[in-house]
Amino acid sequence: MAFEISKSFNILEKSLHYRKIRQDLIASNIANADTPFYKSRDIRFEDALENEVKKVFNEPSKKLELARTNPMHLEPKDIEDEDKPVVFFRDGHLTRNDGNDVDIDVETTEMAKNNIAYNATIEALRKDIEIFKAVIDSTKNI
Repeated sequence: MAFEISKSFNILEKSLHYRKIRQDLIASNIANADTPFYKSRDIRFEDALENEVKKVFNEPSKKLELARTNPMHLEPKDIEDEDKPVVFFRDGHLTRNDGNDVDIDVETTEMAKNNIAYNATIEALRKDIEIFKAVIDSTKNI
């Protein structure tokens, strides 16, 4: 069983995980800037984090359940893994003659934004841990 400091801690922890995945994808896009027919990729960070928030706060799923009218019917298999963010190809960028659509300016801007958000998440985690430590320290004197 995992130790849970707070619900926000779990969300922040997952946010760091998604930010790391996004950083890796952006770095891969930059590394493949000269690869013919390479298409830049990204993740839907907000959707992945929204799924995590729903899971942490036990919000009901809006997914339509498959009806089983006979006990002999097989259980439906859940194909979609909500822990994995959805990777997509970015559209709207000009494609060069070699079929590559990586724009270094866009990628470095996205990397900088992701890095700032990553650092802000680290600070939020530190504050969450400090609050938890303060609570523990205050109970030692009781």
